[in-house]
Amino acid sequence: MTVATCPNGHTSESADYCDVCGDLMDGAVPADLDAAAPALAPAGGEEPVRCPICGTPRAGRFCEEDGHDFATAGGQATHPHRRGGRREAAGPDPMETTPPEPAPLPGWSVLISADAAYHARVLAQEGPDSGGLRFPRHFPRRRVPLLGDKVRIGRRSVARGLLPEIDLSVPPEDPGVSHTHALLVATPEGGWTLVDPGSTNGTTLNGADDPVPPGTPVPVGDGDRIHVGAWTTLTLQHRGGSRP
Repeated sequence: MTVATCPNGHTSESADYCDVCGDLMDGAVPADLDAAAPALAPAGGEEPVRCPICGTPRAGRFCEEDGHDFATAGGQATHPHRRGGRREAAGPDPMETTPPEPAPLPGWSVLISADAAYHARVLAQEGPDSGGLRFPRHFPRRRVPLLGDKVRIGRRSVARGLLPEIDLSVPPEDPGVSHTHALLVATPEGGWTLVDPGSTNGTTLNGADDPVPPGTPVPVGDGDRIHVGAWTTLTLQHRGGSRP
């Protein structure tokens, strides 16, 4: 059995993506995501459209590195941008109404929601640097099934060949979520463990202030709440049936 080491220092039996953090292994070929990417390639040998903030080639409406909104009039960024090592987002105050909860799914799933209480804790911890972390006015809750033995949580990046199973790049994009933020790993007993491979802003559980230790599997189960980024909470749910 061949065991390799990923760029983050984890040992992995898989040769394509790390068993622990889900990052692309050295020498592995990234997944071909061209079919899912917008047709933004320049014609006639023209220079690609680049982000005016960081210079990254455009691969969609929002820049994959700093969140600049290419579709905004005047080219001003209304999506998250970096400040002091942490990305920020400006926006209106939250609505008082709560979006309806999607219908349950059989087996294991996560309910993704914008969590006002968690967001308030983030603001309290960040202090003066949290001024741009505005809670989204409209954030439809959605449910994602947990399929397979490894489920990556993060933000999609065509340029880096990253396509997490739980993609948090769907607008309104949480500015505090890393491209490879966390990983859910199935256990032989039918449950899950949570691993944070070393995300920029950490991962917390069930309202705790202290993040889970990086690189350390933490058991999680039905009803547990995983907090990532500036306002995102993922609630694990199990509704009968076995894992696909």
